Amino acid sequence: MPATATTQWKLEIDRGPDWLFVKVHVPRRYRGEDPPLADLVWEQLQQHFTYRLALELDDVPLMHSFLLGQLVVLQKRILEHDGVMRVCGLSPMNRRVLATHGLDHQMPCYDDRNEAVMASRCIKPR
Repeated sequence: MPATATTQWKLEIDRGPDWLFVKVHVPRRYRGEDPPLADLVWEQLQQHFTYRLALELDDVPLMHSFLLGQLVVLQKRILEHDGVMRVCGLSPMNRRVLATHGLDHQMPCYDDRNEAVMASRCIKPR
């Protein structure tokens, strides 16, 4: 169910058991009057009564400093509620950007939402 706010940020929201999946479509140009991405995603988490987030960033062409800051703000809010945020779908270049800023250990990055969710479960040998 796509959810579009009154902003240029476009969010596709899917609900799974205990998780909220949010696919972010980055606006071509961020305008200062648009609500920050962290606020929009946080609002969705509160509406769905969950603090487990898989944030899908496949459509992010280049991770810029504003977006990195928004991810840090969002993660802090989620951690304050004993939640978890997993980033998925980053390009190899954007993974390097995350690592360059020292955020790769703070924000686990996964290939897709399934891998992000499965990382929270212990795989038991048969």
